[in-house]
Amino acid sequence: MTAAVRPAWDEAPTRLGQAAKAVVVGVVLLAVLFPLWVVVLTSVSPSTAITEAGGLVVVPDGFTLGAYAELLSGGTVTRSVLVSTGITVVGTLFSVVVTLLAAYGLSRPGSFAHRPLLFVVLLTFLFGPGLIPTYLLVQSLGLLDTYAALVLPGAVAAFNLVVLRSFFMNIPQDLVDSARIDGAGDFRVLTRIVLPLSKGVTAVIALFYAVGYWNAFFNAFLYLNSTDKWPLQLVLRAYVLQGQPIPGASPADSTLDGTGGLVATLAVKMAVVVIAVVPVLLVYPFVQKHFTKGVIVGAIKG
Repeated sequence: MTAAVRPAWDEAPTRLGQAAKAVVVGVVLLAVLFPLWVVVLTSVSPSTAITEAGGLVVVPDGFTLGAYAELLSGGTVTRSVLVSTGITVVGTLFSVVVTLLAAYGLSRPGSFAHRPLLFVVLLTFLFGPGLIPTYLLVQSLGLLDTYAALVLPGAVAAFNLVVLRSFFMNIPQDLVDSARIDGAGDFRVLTRIVLPLSKGVTAVIALFYAVGYWNAFFNAFLYLNSTDKWPLQLVLRAYVLQGQPIPGASPADSTLDGTGGLVATLAVKMAVVVIAVVPVLLVYPFVQKHFTKGVIVGAIKG
């Protein structure tokens, strides 16, 4: 009697296979970290090092925080950082609360019109409202040139709503029934039973919203007319990508880089990029442990 042959994915990896995986992971890691290293290093390099390198700095040659001092000295970039932070915090809280309430309501079989409402939500996956109707709606509501225009039009993402609803539907009904026997209403069931069991998926949804609000620039480009209300990403787009001067800044605003020379323009541009990217990189490790579990459980089960 011949022994059963195991499939290839059940076999122990060979040394050659392990070495190949290490090489691939190393190449991917280098491809991700090297650009970040160059950007950060250029942002903290003095003007002489940038001039000698002919642009982006790869090898350290001096250190200065003059670019960050110039950007965060109370000018346009400082204001835009505060605007982006406020929009991200307020928008994330608002979107998470609304999405949680809507997902819980749509997950209850006996809730009012939950099937037609769910159909409307799913319909948005196939048909979007379009740019012009959305703009006309924002204009008719009087939201142009207000921060509310950056939050309300995209307050609820259909994908996040469906993920949360699927997760809520897999919470044992016995827990909900026992709470109702004890006299708990829907709001108490949500806050005392459902939410404590949904910390992982809620953290992932909050991360999705926070990253979306922090990186968003198109809504600000459409709806904000005042440059003093620009978020950081719009300043980044105008200054770094298009080469426009920072609104409200002038060449006379340049500061010394700590080595006796003026701060290089390229260092300032890279510093703007670092300020825009680093907050997301700092937040992600705290949510990463919930990422796979929260999304897979919420999206596949049910």
